[in-house]
Amino acid sequence: MPFLSPSDVPPRPPQRIVSLVPSLTELLAELGLDEEVVGLTRFCVHPEGWKARKTIVGGTKNVRVERVLGLAPDVVIANREENVRDEVEAIAAEAPVLLTDIATVEDAREAIRTIGRAVHRAGPADRLADRLGETFRQLDKGAPVRALYLIWRDPWMSVGRDTIIADVMRRGGLVSVTDDRTRYPTLTDDEIRALAPEAILLSSEPYPFAAQHIAEVQALAPQARAVLVDGEAFSWYGPRLREAAPALARLRQQL
Repeated sequence: MPFLSPSDVPPRPPQRIVSLVPSLTELLAELGLDEEVVGLTRFCVHPEGWKARKTIVGGTKNVRVERVLGLAPDVVIANREENVRDEVEAIAAEAPVLLTDIATVEDAREAIRTIGRAVHRAGPADRLADRLGETFRQLDKGAPVRALYLIWRDPWMSVGRDTIIADVMRRGGLVSVTDDRTRYPTLTDDEIRALAPEAILLSSEPYPFAAQHIAEVQALAPQARAVLVDGEAFSWYGPRLREAAPALARLRQQL
């Protein structure tokens, strides 16, 4: 069975949806769906209560393919980065899969519109995409700040220019010091010293950075202001993107 294209609109609203992407699970709830969503991953923590009422099909990187197919889905929502290619292709061989590929805020807005059409909720999806675009357009970037965004410790891991996190940073006037790299580069202590960022942003996910880690990175870049940031606001590309612009505005005040 082929992957669904962005222009495909099922003739009837899907009644059995499986989401393999936490950000997009939250989007389905935002669009007014609930009973139609029959399966999700253990990382789909939003909206509250869904995990207790839905079938858990594994993690984003270790999907239980047979469990997904056993739910007889009308559509499965997946993501090129968050899910494993072999697992998604195995599902797509027997069930319709809508595969998203999101590296920028504009990609996210288009994915929201595409999913809205696929689940027959085009109106609310278009309105959400429009609101997100306007929120970022109104954001005052201020003077550029050279920033290092860290998502992992031991080894240190940052974000490359082709990630939505880097795009969100740019929209807030934060120039990523790892924009010369792609995906999720690892860094040594010496590399962080050489990058000499003006700010270090410690994400709340996937590594649970906390206050005790501020001194650790401050020792590597004493000239930088190190702060904790809400990782969901920077990387969840569904309705939670609404939180990105105000989070960026607050962050600029801190810096």
